[in-house]
Amino acid sequence: MHSILFLTPELPYPPFSGGRIKSWKLVEFLGAHYRLGLACALKGEDETYRTEFEARAGLTEWISEPVRIPRSPQSLLSSYIHRIPLNVLRTRSKVLQRRIAEIAHRYDLIFCDHYEVFQYVPQDFRGPVVLHEHNAYFLMWRRYAQMGANPLLRAISYLEYQRVRRYELRACARADLIFASPNDIDSLVEAGADRSKCRVTYHLGDEATLNQPPLDYAATEPILLYVGTLTWEANVDGLLWFLAEVWPEVKRRQPAARLRIVGKNPDTRLVQAATGDSSVEFLGFVADLEPLFRSSRVFVAPLRFGAGIKVKVLSGMGRGLPTVTTSVGSEGLQVEHLRHAAIADRASEMVEAIDALLDDRGVWETLSREGRALVESQYTWDRVLGSMRQDLQTLLGTSGA
Repeated sequence: MHSILFLTPELPYPPFSGGRIKSWKLVEFLGAHYRLGLACALKGEDETYRTEFEARAGLTEWISEPVRIPRSPQSLLSSYIHRIPLNVLRTRSKVLQRRIAEIAHRYDLIFCDHYEVFQYVPQDFRGPVVLHEHNAYFLMWRRYAQMGANPLLRAISYLEYQRVRRYELRACARADLIFASPNDIDSLVEAGADRSKCRVTYHLGDEATLNQPPLDYAATEPILLYVGTLTWEANVDGLLWFLAEVWPEVKRRQPAARLRIVGKNPDTRLVQAATGDSSVEFLGFVADLEPLFRSSRVFVAPLRFGAGIKVKVLSGMGRGLPTVTTSVGSEGLQVEHLRHAAIADRASEMVEAIDALLDDRGVWETLSREGRALVESQYTWDRVLGSMRQDLQTLLGTSGA
């Protein structure tokens, strides 16, 4: 049996967000087909879940090291001094680097889960190296630099875009195989990556929702549902735009409408933006979303920048909850406007789409049925992970490992 060393920038557990869901699915899948070792930094609340992760992961070897480098002006300055992107600095540990170098030679392949762990691939490692791009991160920085409200943050973001772009391209050049979403592959190739190394993959959500019965329009209320990480800047920016530009007109047209926002530790800007508006509810972390899916009428994902596949969009569509998003939210997916989801980039267009779905049962049922059918036919874990394994087997066979 071949062996793989899986490098990841944080504990891939519990799987509560798009990136961690994909990382955890990979750990489960690779561990079932290969001898799997894992090395990661421990950030935030990761230490809390060490025991549970270790019991469930089934690893042959696991090393970790706490890394506590905050996102701050001091860290940003330090990243300039070290000439590396900020997120690479925030994942850096000399101890972890040394420990990985001590064990890497025992593995046939190194799998880098995110570009920032490429710093841990030993220079003398002779086996194949795989890069899993959760997003084309340089593209996220570039898009934020183009639309951020604060001129200073826009300038900083543009510099970070350039630094991340250079680093990601170096990682792509070193890698023997690159997994990324279709839209991110196009962006990476346009920036200079080798398309022949690239293979398509997707981030998916909780597939168990496909086993639930179809939703019933008559059982819903005029509720809009949002689910996401409320500290992630792309989510914060999109929700702030939605609350300022879309929600007031939706309420004018639909006085009974309510907006429920799911996610722990909401950014203070979001709380302030909704202050005094009793129609907006912050529900915090919700372990079981099913009651919310059943009672809500529209799922919203108002993203204005980002990259990769947006798991929240697939989650809404997969449950059969008609989804309203943007072209950024739907990129990389085979989504047709007003068949699988409503795609609106302007506030007025988004208002119209939401208004129609709240009132028009026929339109609602079309998006509910067709959106779910698309996810069921194209975006399942068996298809995604099975395809990835075929590519890994080919690479391992070619390398003679």
